[in-house]
Amino acid sequence: MGFVLFESGQHRCVAYSDLVRGDDGVQANQFLIKHGDASALMDPGGALLYNPLVLALGRDVRPHEIGLILCSHQDPDIIGAIDKWLLYTKATVVCSKLWGRFVPHLVPHYMENAGRERYLLVDDEGARIPLGDAHLVALPAHFLHSVGNLSFYDPTSRILFSGDVCSGLVPSGREYAFVEDFEAYRPCMEGFHRRYMASNRVLRLWVDMVRDLAPEMIVPQHGMPFRGEAMTQMLDWLSRLDCGIDLLGPMHYRHQVTREATPAHY
Repeated sequence: MGFVLFESGQHRCVAYSDLVRGDDGVQANQFLIKHGDASALMDPGGALLYNPLVLALGRDVRPHEIGLILCSHQDPDIIGAIDKWLLYTKATVVCSKLWGRFVPHLVPHYMENAGRERYLLVDDEGARIPLGDAHLVALPAHFLHSVGNLSFYDPTSRILFSGDVCSGLVPSGREYAFVEDFEAYRPCMEGFHRRYMASNRVLRLWVDMVRDLAPEMIVPQHGMPFRGEAMTQMLDWLSRLDCGIDLLGPMHYRHQVTREATPAHY
């Protein structure tokens, strides 16, 4: 069942948060933005989620009528099933120009109508994306997990869809709800951000942009959404967080390796 983030007139934003089965993969959210007859699906995921997502979307939109597939970055939990969306819809894929030549590697060469005409490539400074008589904005979030990372802002709902930035690693099946107590929730975010964000300098640049934008909500690809005081506290924390290359030293680059690889446990 989708979680309605915003609904007013002909504009509707829905989150799907509970489609990952148990421990099969990391919990991930997918988002639908619908404006009249126009619709955009954000970060739809890989093969693990394709069938469950199609079934969930059926309550809100005819999946084959989706017009845009918005991709914040290139990971499998973002675009792993892009071949199916290209095959079964007429949607245009929106992604960073850095990944425009890599995404087609996920698409079989024999598929018709899956060439460059199906892509909108976003320059580093971002872009306006038409959605019916409204629009969305692709915003730079480069090096915040991916060198060509994007956030997507919906001016109508004033929701910032932040991708992996602001994400929390929560168990599958946790009830989707706005964060009320940031300090209690912070442990879900800390390890992920310290490892996957490039540096505090880049985080501060992104946070300054977001503060100037002043969204009503920040909704990440993993974990819970933010608004109000919890959102303010979360941005303050990000602006001070040492992460990525800030934490590296010679001890992380050694050629003497004694530890064996271990079986997967998520």
